[in-house]
Amino acid sequence: MSELRSTADAAIARIAARQHGVVTVTQLAQAGIDKDGVRWRVGRGRLHRLHRGVYAVGHRSLSWRGRWLAAVLAAGHGAVLSHSSAAALWRFLRPLPGPVHVTVGAAVRRKPRPGLRIHRSRSLARGDITYRHGIAVTTPARTIEDIRDEVEPYLFRRALRQAELVGHRVPHLGRVKRTRSDLELLFLAFCDEHGLSRPLVNRRVHGHRVDFFWPEQRLVVETDSWEYHRGSVAFEDDHGRDLELRAHGITTRRYTGDQLETAPEEIAADLRAAMTPPRVLVTEAKTA
Repeated sequence: MSELRSTADAAIARIAARQHGVVTVTQLAQAGIDKDGVRWRVGRGRLHRLHRGVYAVGHRSLSWRGRWLAAVLAAGHGAVLSHSSAAALWRFLRPLPGPVHVTVGAAVRRKPRPGLRIHRSRSLARGDITYRHGIAVTTPARTIEDIRDEVEPYLFRRALRQAELVGHRVPHLGRVKRTRSDLELLFLAFCDEHGLSRPLVNRRVHGHRVDFFWPEQRLVVETDSWEYHRGSVAFEDDHGRDLELRAHGITTRRYTGDQLETAPEEIAADLRAAMTPPRVLVTEAKTA
């Protein structure tokens, strides 16, 4: 009996090694492990139930890929990782908290399962499905399309930009334009995330309407968008205004929406430096 268990456990280990640490009850049965054998291994901590019919082997500390694959396997035949979970697998976004998103065909009936959000789609075609790291997943273009109305606009733009940066084409979506309100929300969220006090928004400072203003620190930040600051005249106007504000002791910083998303730590450090008053060195006068 001990030798049979050892052989079966070796088979389980080989399957788990290919599947990010997870196995299905069907695969366990194919390895010669019946329901009693599954219960015995669960009782001894060799198997850990993740979803109905899906187990982690050895421990529950799975990687994100293990969690995603477990969700796809739990959703059954034809299921694929999708939406924000697929965007994370493609590395267009960081993994987001909450259930794992999977998509099945419209005709497929699946009961709700804890930890899963199951989407039924009439338009999911074979060409929308591929594999990445052994996980069935929607293609980059389909993934971007799926998250368009699911995530915050700034996250959608981030995902779209990342997809384009690594060479994935999503021509049917076009390029997303940032509005002034988009940039305002993006910058205020940036301040909250990095522990910076919220500035005044759209205020007049010495006759000029500025995007963001910290009165105590005498600091102005402009969030530039090509749509609103393009052309030589706008370029000259922007820099002429900065010069006037500096004459009144106002420091100005300009950042693009892309910079806020791609270099947040650098911008946060730059803002903290601008908010910190310069140190004054006091020297004692020498006496004769």
